[in-house]
Amino acid sequence: MKNRTYRVIISKDPEGGYLADIPTLKYCMSSGDTIEEAMENIREALEGVLEVMEEEGLPIPDDTNSIEYSLSIPANLASQPTSRLSVSQ
Repeated sequence: MKNRTYRVIISKDPEGGYLADIPTLKYCMSSGDTIEEAMENIREALEGVLEVMEEEGLPIPDDTNSIEYSLSIPANLASQPTSRLSVSQ
């Protein structure tokens, strides 16, 4: 059986704990007091979303063929030359 891969974005919740989001699947979000708990909860949410999508015969996208990059830019971009931007993978 082929595995599906999904990108999970974890961010700190201003009110405490962590938020987890799978951008590829709208509305697939969860949270937890720790990163580990947020990951456990997002996995459960993902399984539920995929189950509903399969039942409804909807196409199921994934991130299997995606490559992710992050850009780091100066806080005051307007005053920095473009050559100072850095890219990481």
